[in-house]
Amino acid sequence: MPTRHDIRNVAIVAHVDHGKTTIVDAMLKQAGAFAAHQQLDDRMMDSNDLEREKGITILAKNTAVKYHPKDGGAPITINIIDTPGHADFGGEVERGLSMVDAVVLLVDASEGPLPQTRFVLRKALQANMPVILCINKTDRPDSRIDEVVNDTYDLFLDLDATEDQIEFPIVYACGRDGIASLTKPEDGTVPADSDSLEPFFSTILEHVPAPTYDDEAPLQAHVTNLDADNFLGRIALLRVEQGELRKGQTVAWIKRDGSISNVRITELMMTEALTRKPAEVAGPGDICAVAGIPEIMIGETLADPENPIALPLISVDEPAISMTIGTNTSPMVGRGGTGKGADAKSAVKDRKVTARQVKDRLDRELIGNVSLRVLDTERPDAWEVQGRGELALAILVEQMRREGFELTIGKPQVVTQEIDGKVHEPVERMTVDVPEEHMGAVTQLMGVRKGRMDNMSNHGSGWVRMEFVVPSRGLIGFRTEFLTNTRGTGIAHSIHEGHEPWFGQLVTRNNGSLVADRSGAVTPFAMINLQERGVLFTEPGTEVYEGMIVGENSRSDDMDVNITKEKKLTNMRAASADNTENVIPPRKLSLEQSLEFCRDDECVEVTPEAVRIRKVVLDQKERSRTASRAKSAK
Repeated sequence: MPTRHDIRNVAIVAHVDHGKTTIVDAMLKQAGAFAAHQQLDDRMMDSNDLEREKGITILAKNTAVKYHPKDGGAPITINIIDTPGHADFGGEVERGLSMVDAVVLLVDASEGPLPQTRFVLRKALQANMPVILCINKTDRPDSRIDEVVNDTYDLFLDLDATEDQIEFPIVYACGRDGIASLTKPEDGTVPADSDSLEPFFSTILEHVPAPTYDDEAPLQAHVTNLDADNFLGRIALLRVEQGELRKGQTVAWIKRDGSISNVRITELMMTEALTRKPAEVAGPGDICAVAGIPEIMIGETLADPENPIALPLISVDEPAISMTIGTNTSPMVGRGGTGKGADAKSAVKDRKVTARQVKDRLDRELIGNVSLRVLDTERPDAWEVQGRGELALAILVEQMRREGFELTIGKPQVVTQEIDGKVHEPVERMTVDVPEEHMGAVTQLMGVRKGRMDNMSNHGSGWVRMEFVVPSRGLIGFRTEFLTNTRGTGIAHSIHEGHEPWFGQLVTRNNGSLVADRSGAVTPFAMINLQERGVLFTEPGTEVYEGMIVGENSRSDDMDVNITKEKKLTNMRAASADNTENVIPPRKLSLEQSLEFCRDDECVEVTPEAVRIRKVVLDQKERSRTASRAKSAK
């Protein structure tokens, strides 16, 4: 079959924070993608604000570098897909792999293969792709290169890799310095026999197969991603499998439901470095972007109008976690952060608070996010949103919040399945790295969550690695407690492991809530009286309403409290007037921590200015009646 030797398509996959985006930066710089005077940021591919803040890749993105071989041959275009390392964004990984012919597996020289390494590698091996192993961060003082290479071989065997896949080339690199070598350096050092990524580039050219095609085959191009442009409208990113795609050409658009309609390509663009440039033609193996089809969706095919042949739809893993997202139903809806004043009025002009706006936004998210599902609920102003994990759903809520939406978010739940007449729930494989002295605390924490220890290894460095299989339900709210118990030193990562029979009841939060029993502003006097009852979440002067949760009770039951109580002033000088008491600073909860804190009868109110936890039923008497009815029913 004819082969295109001027192009290579490769995806870079790895666990979170093993250096994918950093090494792509170095590849772009060394391939001459930028002028000498250009001001360059770190992690250029992480263009999203949330990606920069959290330090993780959320969306799969493609770039292209023109590599000029040292032997003076014709330049070769290397299309690089930078994929997320977090399993919650697995839909992005699956899309990225559908565009390429091989993967570079990046592994940290100290941490070795971790759960997400297993996840992304499993996807690559299932697609029968060749793998290049890159041991990154060889300059880390605690690097252990030989052990990490052996662990990676074990992982390949564990995932039933073929003989060809196990015979992978190994590159040793320090992505931050832009240096790679085929010779193993000493632990804790940068490769000494190289001063660039040249060995890395040459390994990619040698081991990534060039795209092959059939001269006689009609046009076939697969839509793998979507983007938007203010001038061009919706842009479809696609890989041309067979034939040629030209600007102005009329093609057959094969939709997900199998229907076919003819459309015209109004604009064709190819990626160079971080920008898209107009092009006239894209051939087999090219990754390009087209405009002119406003309703096109991921997984659909552009084909020859005379002979339309559809490519298979992109399949993704089933969702494991769901949460209810609805309009804001609290008394402070549309009133800004404090709920009063001219500033608040100007801030809430563009507030999105209606059910129609929320539904439109969720439908828009479905267009570009193949791993998400939105289902109707009994209420017309709330929807069940299902995704891979808690983080993926929290990222969606955070994006909506920044766009001006006010929402009510229910407690995250697991998506169950019925297998052989029995209810099965999703389970996760959790890998935990902790100092030896915290081993007991973590084991106890996992025991409460019905976690089953599968493996334990001690590297002899004072750290222990433990592997647990634990129900996904038990991991909701786990991270905050885990970091507290390990004093911030523990590292925990998990991936979806399948479904197992229902594990029974889990009680993960032992403490009740402190619930405001009236509306008003929080006073320091009331906080001083309440802070011995538990941990408070609100600052003095914060507006609260009946049913809003203002703290965590030190006991297991909920307590209704008056946090707006004011000190009565008299004209008598009290003996204790000179005694000063300090208000303990409140615990500030992030959006993820608020979702973790929720019980079944609680939800989270999210606005652009604030995240508040509240009871689903705000009225105190109604809650008491419901509780007494539940007791009598038992």
